[in-house]
Amino acid sequence: MHPQLEAERFHSCYDFIQALDKCHQKAYYKRILGICNNEKEALSQCLKQASMENKKRAIIKSKSKRSIIEDKWKEIDEQEYGEDKVLEILMQRMKDKKINKPTTDSDSH
Repeated sequence: MHPQLEAERFHSCYDFIQALDKCHQKAYYKRILGICNNEKEALSQCLKQASMENKKRAIIKSKSKRSIIEDKWKEIDEQEYGEDKVLEILMQRMKDKKINKPTTDSDSH
């Protein structure tokens, strides 16, 4: 069996893997003449489809994990600043006032 075509990883393509292996066990000259080309093409198509499905599942799983993390960060922010982040807005306004506070002549002396 081909090391890159592990039946455990590509269980949906197991029949195609077996068919190609069976064909490869035939006489060498039959392989040279292209007797196994149909099996190889069918296996390639199956592996491509299986790979696409695995990628789709990984993307969905990743998005789900990201959503959970974002929800946790939102919960942490709500606990720290309140539901509407009123405390954060007030703190930012106070910070802006300190930065933009005009200096007068009496302050410089």
